[in-house]
Parts: sequence; C-alpha cells; structure tokens
Amino acid sequence: MREGIHPDYVESTVTCSCGESFKTRSTKSELHIELCSKCHPFYTGTQKLVDSGGRVQRFADKFGASATDVIEREAVERAARQKVHEETALAAREARAAKDAEKAAKSAKHETAVAAVEGVADAVAVEAPAEEAPAEEAPAEESAE
Repeated sequence: MREGIHPDYVESTVTCSCGESFKTRSTKSELHIELCSKCHPFYTGTQKLVDSGGRVQRFADKFGASATDVIEREAVERAARQKVHEETALAAREARAAKDAEKAAKSAKHETAVAAVEGVADAVAVEAPAEEAPAEEAPAEESAE
C-alpha cells in the first residue's frame, strides 16, 4: 500500500434513528443511519413506515390525486378509440355493401345480356327453316356391256 493516500481507518460509533448505537470501524468517526438490525422490518417481523422529512406525504400530495386523473384520462381515450373503431367498421361495412351492390348490378346486366343472346338465338332458329341435308345419291349401277 502506498503511504499517505489512504484515509485513516478508525473506530466509529454508529447511531440509528431508533436510538440503538454500536461500535465498528470506518473512515469516519461517527455515522447516523435510519435503520439497523433492531428496527429493520426484515429482522423484527413488523412493518415500519420510515418517513424522513415527510417525503411520503409530499409524494402523495403530488401524485395521489393524479391516480384518479389517469383513470379518467384512460377512460376518455378508450372511448375515443372505441368510437374510431366503430366508425371504421361502419365505413368498411358500407364499402363492402357498395361493392356487393356493384357486383349484383354487373351480374344482372350480364344475365340480361345472356338472356337477350339466347332469345335472339331462339328467334333465329324459329325463323330459319331447318336445312335439309342433301340425300346421298346412290351410285349409278354400272351396266356391264
């Protein structure tokens, strides 16, 4: 170890906020702590709220009421998202209905055209007499001369 660069390691007195004090060694001669083994909840089995300087109360004052504000804000945002979702779903249904109507109109137009073509074909078949196929002429018998 180099000489002159390290602090002195002396006997020190540790004093807890509960009143307990004990001796140990440290670089400081006196230490003040908030919790010790006599008052710490882990060792005692009881719960103790340590509020140094009213910090818990200041936190509650600062953020305690905002919990309800956060809940209300989330409810408003949820309602807005629901409304947007419903409007989007309605627009999608309307678009689908318009597309289906367009398909139905196109199909009806096609069926009308097919029916017209079939009607013309039937009319042509009625007006034109059936052409008779020419009868095959029997080959002339060759006479043996």
